[in-house]
Amino acid sequence: MSRTTITLSGEALDRARIESSLASGSLLVFEDCDLSSLDLSRLDLQDCVFRSCQLAETSFYAAKLARTRWQRCRGGHADFESADLVDALFASSDLNNSSWRRARLASASFRSCKLTGAQFEETSHLALSFEDTLLVGADLRRMSFRKAKLVGLDFADADLSGCDFREAVFEGGSLRDAHIRDTRFEGADLREADIGGLKLANAKQFLGATISVRQAAEMVREMGLNVA
Repeated sequence: MSRTTITLSGEALDRARIESSLASGSLLVFEDCDLSSLDLSRLDLQDCVFRSCQLAETSFYAAKLARTRWQRCRGGHADFESADLVDALFASSDLNNSSWRRARLASASFRSCKLTGAQFEETSHLALSFEDTLLVGADLRRMSFRKAKLVGLDFADADLSGCDFREAVFEGGSLRDAHIRDTRFEGADLREADIGGLKLANAKQFLGATISVRQAAEMVREMGLNVA
């Protein structure tokens, strides 16, 4: 049985209004709504759609957000801690400094998003994917990208400690000045990535990885040696 769709458009909403709309069992579509600073923790918003919404400092703590769709949203410092985001899709959204701690992100996707400074500690992230996304300064510790194709990901200054990039293929993007303590790159193809700031002191982490002649020369020059 299909669900009725209710579209909430151009409204500054509060929690009571959203709860009353959910009570009917309808699928909610939020269009150009201002949800900034609302406490939407623990709400069941599964399958809902958010388009061009303002989410600054909104709390979705422990909310049910499986299969949700987020398009062109702005949510600086939004809180998704402990939320269920399985199969969620975020597209062309600005979520700088957002928190995803302990969120369930299995099979979730981020496409053309800004996640600068985002916190992804202790997430459940099997089959999580990023594409053409800024992750500058993000906390991604211990995440696995093994055998993934990484398209246009900017990890500059990100904390990648303990991450697994074995056999990953970088298509563009950056690892410049990333923190790579105990990070594994064996068998990775890094030829198209910006690896400036990575040191030969970390060479054992890159055993079997592929870099270009240009990249190798840059790493040597950063040690103060001349390449003739």
